Amino acid sequence: MHEYQSRLLTAFPEFAQALEEELGAFDLHILVTDSSHAWGMGSCSQCKDPDDCDPDGEPSLCGAKLDACDTTMGAGETFPCGMGSSGRRCQLAEGRRYITNEDEDLVGTLTCLARVGYGVASPQTFDAILAALDHPLIPSGVTFNGPGDCNEGFLRDDALLLLVIIQNTYEHWSLGGPYQWRKALYAVKGGDEDAVVALAITTDNDISPNLCSPGEPAGATNRMRLFMEEQLKHGTMASICAPAYGSFFQEVAAQLAPLCDQFIPR
Repeated sequence: MHEYQSRLLTAFPEFAQALEEELGAFDLHILVTDSSHAWGMGSCSQCKDPDDCDPDGEPSLCGAKLDACDTTMGAGETFPCGMGSSGRRCQLAEGRRYITNEDEDLVGTLTCLARVGYGVASPQTFDAILAALDHPLIPSGVTFNGPGDCNEGFLRDDALLLLVIIQNTYEHWSLGGPYQWRKALYAVKGGDEDAVVALAITTDNDISPNLCSPGEPAGATNRMRLFMEEQLKHGTMASICAPAYGSFFQEVAAQLAPLCDQFIPR
């Protein structure tokens, strides 16, 4: 993700603007999932704020004050670590692990949370998403959205669910497959197919022509594409090799307001 993270961060102001223009009247919750169990700094020089960690400490904890949620997959990420990350504890209103309308600087807060870095661990994308929504494919007995849980209050019955997935690899590591992911996500929203919207910005090597390997034939099937284009009613695939991502966010945000207006919780 090294070469793509800067494009992602550049697109955040456009994403924030699109959300405010399309959904300004709605109550937003925005959570960045921790897509692995790992937390660690290979070098404590990656620590950006001595109030949060010790730049002269010992890897991999570097003196950081962590809680169980920081190392639990599916919890909202508030302390990105590792190469290219924010390297500090992001401050959110009321100590939550997700953004709400009470966070005044949407772009700044989202940039801090989503600057997750690169090279820490292979992403278990759908394992993390489904855990964060209390619908893992293999029940663990751990919940995230109840009283005292890591993501307490994030998931609501009366809200649409928007997934934004950014990764530069095929979807190899998550349990199950496109059908199981679809079934679990729709279950979160009571079976309402109009209540789940998703955007994946990822490699396009599986189609031809493509941006990631111009002139090369299509590669193996990507489970992410099968999920977005064949399983979801409102799923969008976009190339991570595109020069900019702002238009992707704007197009998806434009779908949300009409769906919100017609959404009736079940």
